[in-house]
Order: sequence, then structure tokens, then C-alpha cells
Amino acid sequence: MGQLDTLLEKNRAWAAGIKKENPDFFQKLSDQQAPDYLWIGCADSRVPANQIVDLMPGELFVHRNVANVVVHTDFNCLSVLQFAVDVLKVKHVLVVGHYGCGGVRAALHEEGFGLIAHWLRHVQDVRDKYQDVLNGIEGEQDRVDRLCEFNVVEQVTHVCQNTIVQEAWKRGQSLTVHGFVYDLRDGLLRDMGLHISSESEKDSVKKSSVDELVLRPVRSGRQK
Repeated sequence: MGQLDTLLEKNRAWAAGIKKENPDFFQKLSDQQAPDYLWIGCADSRVPANQIVDLMPGELFVHRNVANVVVHTDFNCLSVLQFAVDVLKVKHVLVVGHYGCGGVRAALHEEGFGLIAHWLRHVQDVRDKYQDVLNGIEGEQDRVDRLCEFNVVEQVTHVCQNTIVQEAWKRGQSLTVHGFVYDLRDGLLRDMGLHISSESEKDSVKKSSVDELVLRPVRSGRQK
């Protein structure tokens, strides 16, 4: 018996359950994938993309990394974005952060080490940009959560600035970039008010979202 036998047993049970409900599911799934959504989220094991939005395999294209960062030099993320936009023709790109993100917390306090410290420098850039706002927030957890929100705003902006998205908009492709934050405590997604479908909307939508975050108390704005 191997150390991963439990996982293999769970896999067999899961596959059998799917086949019982829908005998043709795996045959159809193997033929092609045609998702309408690309999810760019955090690698945190508590944030399973498909389960959160209750979508089956094949319905959600996913890229995850520490602190849901979109960097213009990250060929991994950009390759996923290009395949999703240019080949799969997704209609929506969802940038999804989550409250209590360990990567964001580490970035806030400069606690990273090794390679992760270099990666979190991108989130620290967001921290530095909004440092005055963060300094005005009293609670430690609230500061982390507000930085999680600002990080989503900035990563949505990075997606919109990318030439992959810019070219899709220029050729008239239907594509909207969204920003959400997931709350581990209640399982709900919070809509950040970031829904950008063209270059002309980018700056005004971002400004509106930032202005709302600057004025709104952290906890009172959460979904209950």
C-alpha cells in the first residue's frame, strides 16, 4: 500500500459517482474544453476555484499563484491568459483574491524569504502605493484585508494593460475583466465593482473602485 492510496481511492469513488450521474460526462469532457471563464486566483488550498462558483470540470480555466499576482514578465501567467483569450475565447477573466491571504500578510510585514520574498515584492509595490490608506486602518487583520482588496484592483489593472487583452478589445472580441475577493469565513465572493470591457472603461472603473475602498470601513463592507 502506498502513501497516496487514500487519494487514489477517493479519485475512483469520485469518478464512479460522476459516471453514475452522467455516463457520458468523461467522454464529452475529453473531446474538448469550452469554458467562458478564466480564473486567476491564489494558490491557497482553501480557495478551490471550481467549488467556490459551483462549476464542473471544463467550465472554468484556472491559473493560481501566491497572492493572485499578474506580472508582465511572468510567462506562466501570460501563457495561460493568451491561451484563454486567443484560443479558448473566454468571455470573462476573473481576478480573485481572498481575505486573510498569507502572501499578502507576509508582503505587508516584509516577512518573505528566499524566492517568495522576490515574488511578494509585487504585492509590496501595491502596499507602498496605498501606504497612507493602510496606515489609517487600526486593526491588523483589517489592514491585511484592505491590502487584499487593493491587490485585486492592481492585478485587474495589470490584466487590462496586457497586450493580449488590449488586442482582443481592438478586434472587437467580447471580453470583460472582473475583480472579486473571497471570504473564507462565509464562503462568499465580494464583488469589487471592477468590471472592465474596454480600454475606455479601464481608468474610470479603477478610480471608482479605489475611491470606494478609501472611504469604506473594511468590515462593514463585507457580505454577511
